[in-house]
Amino acid sequence: MPQHTPRPRLCRDCDGFATAAITTGTRHHDGSRVTIPVTCPSCKGTGHQHPAATLARAGR
Repeated sequence: MPQHTPRPRLCRDCDGFATAAITTGTRHHDGSRVTIPVTCPSCKGTGHQHPAATLARAGR
């Protein structure tokens, strides 16, 4: 029986598309558009979300 590997948790903010190229509206001399790469601030460009740390219960 094959073993199933768990899927990595995708980032909930970018759905795994961690980097996007956004156009600035200006053009280069050859006519191509000027773009800047922007990474997801939540996953810091990895596309994966780390599981939340378990909270320690304090008190009684």
